[in-house]
This record gives sequence, C-alpha cells and structure tokens, in this order.
Amino acid sequence: RIITTNLWSSELSKLVANAFLAQRISSINSISALCEATGADVDEVAKAIGTDSRIGPKFLKASVGFGGSCFQKDILNLVYLCESFGLPQVAAYWHQVIQINDWQKSRFVEKIVRTLFNTVSGKRIAVLGFAFKKDTNDTRESAAIHVCRDLLHERAHLAIYDPQVDALKIHQDLVEAGIDPALIISNVEICSDPYEALTGAHALATLTEWDEFRTLDVARFHELMLKPPFVFDGRAVLPTASLKKHGLDAFVIGKGI
Repeated sequence: RIITTNLWSSELSKLVANAFLAQRISSINSISALCEATGADVDEVAKAIGTDSRIGPKFLKASVGFGGSCFQKDILNLVYLCESFGLPQVAAYWHQVIQINDWQKSRFVEKIVRTLFNTVSGKRIAVLGFAFKKDTNDTRESAAIHVCRDLLHERAHLAIYDPQVDALKIHQDLVEAGIDPALIISNVEICSDPYEALTGAHALATLTEWDEFRTLDVARFHELMLKPPFVFDGRAVLPTASLKKHGLDAFVIGKGI
C-alpha cells in the first residue's frame, strides 16, 4: 500500500486530492442554487448522480459551505503553484472552487436578509453551530464565521449555540474576521443550549450539522420564537416534515420552493 513517486508527484498528490474533494462540494453547492430556483431537491439530485459508479455518492452533500484547515489552504497552494509556473488558466480554474464556496456563504446571508424584510438590524437570529463540521471544536475556515461576520455587519443580534466551541473561541474568530470587539460585546450572545438561543428569536440559522439538531422539539422552538418565525437550514438537518406541520417558513439549502 506504499506508493512510490517522484518528489513533485508526491507533493501534488496531497494538494490535488483535497482540491478534488473541495471541487465536488463546490459543484453540488452550485447546483443547490439551481435546485432552489427550479423546484428540484438537491439531495435527490445527489442521490441520483451518486448511483453512477463513475461519480459515486461521497462529498455530494450540499451545505452553506465547506470549511476546515486543509481544503482552502491546499487549493490556494495549488493556485500559487500554477501561477508560479505560468499557468494562469489552470490557476483561475481552481480558484473558482474557492469563489463558489465564498458565494454560497454570501448568498445564504442574502437570503436571510431578504426574507427578513430586507433588514436584520436589531433582530435576534439564533445561530446553531459554529464548528466547521460536527463532532469537533475546530472552527478553522468555518462557514459560520463568515455568515456571522456578514450578519453582524448588518447589525443583527446573534444568539450562538455550539455544543463544543466555547465563547472565547467564538469571540476570537469574530475579531480575526474583522468584527469590532465592541460590536461583539453588544450584539453577540453565547447560549448554553439551543432553546435559549431560540427564545425571542426572529430567525434560526443552522450552520453545523450536529446530530442533536435533528431531534429538536419543533413545537417548542416554534413557541419560543417571535412570530412569524423564519428558519434557514444551511445544513439540511432539521426535521422538514415537522417544520411544515407547525407552519414554519423554512428555507432549506438546495430545496426547491
């Protein structure tokens, strides 16, 4: 199981593997926007194309955007190498993977702002999840950082809950993202459970696919939220049937209107 290659092949294999995985995520995320516009369901599309043995089912889960320490860093390294070796077209191709990922996060924020009558200023938004993926406290390049940053620029009041990421880390990440510490103090609340975050909230945004979010008591958080309550599921983890049953206005990433 040991593959012997020359030095450059070894270096590029690591970068290209992560670049290809990130490319798949950005590809399905771009299709999620088309699904929303046409009435398709991105999960159904992913399942269908995943049955093709040439494609396979892995890394086809649409979301608000990928994060983590490797994907973006390795793609940017690959872009740098392409530019250094006089291959601007190849560099632009791979840089587009990063651009699609950034666009996915930006359009999620735009969807929230538009739905909340074109302003979130002073409105309480419950943010469920801050880690870049479930079962970790790692927040490096987390989509939640970018979404929260943009919402804070719009003067939203954020009530954030994550089962493993502590308040200090959340504050540090937001400061590093360019948010004024004074704005964090006044407009960011770190909550000890999801229902505390949802109390009095105008909207809910799920940004990490923690398993506990799949079993939230929809009837309870419907009672806790202001009316009409708006739901923005950036990870497609909330019980959709229960949301509809309780009359919540829910946007689920990649799900057609």
